Amino acid sequence: MQSVKNIVIVGGGTAGWLTAGIIAARHRSRMAEGFSVTLIESPGTPIIGVGEGTWPTLRTTLSKIGVSESDFFRECNASFKQGARFARWTTGAPDEGYYHPLMLPQSFSRVNLAPHWLADGHGQSFCDMVSPQGRLCDDGLAPKTIATPEYEALANYAYHLDAGKFAGFLQRHCCETLGVRHVLADVQHATQAENGDILAVVTEQAGEIAGDLFIDCTGFAALLIGKTLDVPFKSCSDTLFCDTALAVQIPHDDPDGPIASHTISTAQSSGWIWDIGLPTRRGVGHVYSSSHISDDAAEQELRGYLGPRGRDLAVRKLAIRAGHRETFWKNNCVAIGLAAGFLEPLEASAIVLIELSAKLVAEQMPVCREVMDILAARFNATTLYRWGRIIDFLKLHYVLTKRTDSDFWRDNVRPESIPDRLRDLLTLWKYQPPWFHDEFDRVEEVFPAASYQYVLYGMNFHTQVSRDAIAGETRLAAQARREAATQTERLRAGLPRHRDLIRKIVEHGLPTI
Repeated sequence: MQSVKNIVIVGGGTAGWLTAGIIAARHRSRMAEGFSVTLIESPGTPIIGVGEGTWPTLRTTLSKIGVSESDFFRECNASFKQGARFARWTTGAPDEGYYHPLMLPQSFSRVNLAPHWLADGHGQSFCDMVSPQGRLCDDGLAPKTIATPEYEALANYAYHLDAGKFAGFLQRHCCETLGVRHVLADVQHATQAENGDILAVVTEQAGEIAGDLFIDCTGFAALLIGKTLDVPFKSCSDTLFCDTALAVQIPHDDPDGPIASHTISTAQSSGWIWDIGLPTRRGVGHVYSSSHISDDAAEQELRGYLGPRGRDLAVRKLAIRAGHRETFWKNNCVAIGLAAGFLEPLEASAIVLIELSAKLVAEQMPVCREVMDILAARFNATTLYRWGRIIDFLKLHYVLTKRTDSDFWRDNVRPESIPDRLRDLLTLWKYQPPWFHDEFDRVEEVFPAASYQYVLYGMNFHTQVSRDAIAGETRLAAQARREAATQTERLRAGLPRHRDLIRKIVEHGLPTI
């Protein structure tokens, strides 16, 4: 029996260090018996450094690997994220927009409030009727108080962060606390066994480094999964057209002014602009389709969004190759992060895919080589499902648009560009709102039915509702609506301003449990 004890992660950045932390924390008790996690990182490869949005899953991940949330805020220039606001996606009108918050609708496990809102919304947006979070974002409030313990919440939250600082923060924690071995070296090539398994990677500075399980976190280069194992890449550019991003960092107009506690995504003529507020700056970028707009015109739209202060700021251009590997775990190699694939950052799915993949590897760590292929097949099926559902959900934002002002928006609603599963669900949702039985049945579903509800009804999708069909839940729905309204007023009255809470966390820290 060939034991699996030596885990070699090739590549650093957020993907490499987050994966190292998750695996090392899970198997720390085995290290005395010879289990090891080694991360090989090129000393000269820069971090992409624009993945600044996360999901609430990161709170659990950081807690499990033993990170202090207060230290995380201090060292990673972090802020709170309570969801995303999508502006100008439906009609293009300057004042049009909606929220996709991180809180589930009130009493979500007991009653589906969507048909009741459709039947009698009383002029409220769907988000405002079922959740307080849109109002909290409008008010510039934080999702907790300085008395709320680390990682606990009064309103569900994720983070915005400085990706470059986050990678360094994770590196120190992994090496100093979790026992991860860090090797600074350039990988030249890999050696393979007759069955195709990777035996070792050969580096320029540190020679040959052998392992039992290799994790490819080498980004777009995909040194192991692509160049060594030749796993094909499956493009989804026929569904998601955006293939380029221009990124910029801009100081706040007022260093003591408000910080948005949500991502702002503003639709443009041939793409959209993200706007993420951190304590010291904003991260802004224009994601667009180069088939529909030139780079110069896209940059002009970005600078127009930034205003006079953005006129002379340096802009970084990033290529987006939309898609993923056909197989993510082949032989004794797993691809995580950009090596596995990449999609436009419309719903901040990059870091959560790293978390979920690393967690699955850590929890299903093969004892020996004999069982590895069985676990790999399970991993591949789960991961392929997740990528497919994310592609569906990103496309949902485009297919619901009423915009016809450019070829980009017109092309996005072409039936042949819509995935089959999404097309079937959209047909179904004309007659019944999304709910658990619409194939949202995975324990760790990437986007639950609630997320589809927020986008559908934020973009004025029409679902026919029979009052007779919902009559039996009228009392329960009315109670849930009252509870949501009460919670909204209580939180609006009791939560601090976003920047004020961040300042207090940095100065005093949050309580620990």
